[in-house]
Amino acid sequence: MKMTRGSAALTALTALTLAAAACGGDSFDSGTTDGDASGSAAGDTTGVALTVLIASSGDAETAAVTEAATAWAEETGNTVDVQPAQDIQQQLAQGFAGGNAPDLFYVEAGRFADYAQAGNLYPYAEQLTDNDDFYESLRTTFTYDGEQYCAPKDFSTLALQINNTAWEAAGLTDDDVPTTWDELATVAEALTTGEQVGLAVAPTRDRLGAFLVQAGGYWVNEDATEATADSAENVEALTYVQSLLAAGSAAYPADLDAGWGGEAFGTGRAAMAMEGNWIRGAMTNDYPDVDYQVVEFPEGPGGPGTLLFTQCWGISADSENQAAAVSLVDYLTTPEQQLANAEAFGVMPSRESVEADYIEAFPDDAPFIAGGEYGRGPVTAPGIEAVMVDLDAQLEQLGSGDPAQILQSFDSNASGIVGQ
Repeated sequence: MKMTRGSAALTALTALTLAAAACGGDSFDSGTTDGDASGSAAGDTTGVALTVLIASSGDAETAAVTEAATAWAEETGNTVDVQPAQDIQQQLAQGFAGGNAPDLFYVEAGRFADYAQAGNLYPYAEQLTDNDDFYESLRTTFTYDGEQYCAPKDFSTLALQINNTAWEAAGLTDDDVPTTWDELATVAEALTTGEQVGLAVAPTRDRLGAFLVQAGGYWVNEDATEATADSAENVEALTYVQSLLAAGSAAYPADLDAGWGGEAFGTGRAAMAMEGNWIRGAMTNDYPDVDYQVVEFPEGPGGPGTLLFTQCWGISADSENQAAAVSLVDYLTTPEQQLANAEAFGVMPSRESVEADYIEAFPDDAPFIAGGEYGRGPVTAPGIEAVMVDLDAQLEQLGSGDPAQILQSFDSNASGIVGQ
């Protein structure tokens, strides 16, 4: 496999994983008995002590998960120990290597396929109540080798943020909110001044990938079995972004003295940004005086498009308590609990049936949750991380680079990994 900058990164990533598995640290007593290969969960559903490891965003999330788990335990006659991780990737690596992983844990979408291929995960999704109620795009994200493994915990998407004060100063009205790429280019130019750029966009696959979806393409096909970056649609997408950069109506956050798009937007260095629903907390806490609105991304030549960011509830393949863990996941992902989590720590429910209630409770987030219908998740092929890191390094040079060459390089680097 030809690698541009990815070979060294892949070697480093492999070494890091092995080192994490070898070194000491937190461990979990959850047993080592494999689940039934037929798909039925192992263990009892009452009188069980479950360990749960979460990569918490803060005290509010820890409290909400702990409260829900405790309520389930009281109803079912079990006990649950919810542990916020210090470094969840390292702790899981240690647990898997030692055969004492937690019963239940958060799994990042980008790491999911590695865990599934390694046999670390118990595929329980078909046992869940109303599994089809989870957004199809999220179920696809947590599908490996044709089988959905785990329940999407919640999700985030990207949307377009607009500074209302800058918008009015540029003479723009509600009728000018962009719905196409051409309109986005027009308003970005109108919003660009000597002190402010029209759009802040980060040079990473976690932002620029949205334009690929809008063009009708993506880095890989729908089931992540083939690298598909080298396509006319994707060339058109990156060429469009390149044109915004060349016109000076878009810029990278680093070029605006900002660490991320939200900072550039909050400080007024950019009139628009393309960030996820996490930006609300930053705006409330750090830039409370900024008057802004959120709208869905403009459609590209391929239609609407955005990116999804999600985690699932993973259950250890070696857990003796799989049946109880499945029961707990069912409880944690009920519509009622998902709405409670949204209120407690700002996540969006992963069940479609909750969408209307969520929008009623959080109307300003309607543009974000709409992306659940048409967004794409991260590339989840086993061993792909080093290739994605290399892709980000190349996208940083998009302003002066060749979009076709960047896309061809990704396909070349990913061809020996995707679909294997």
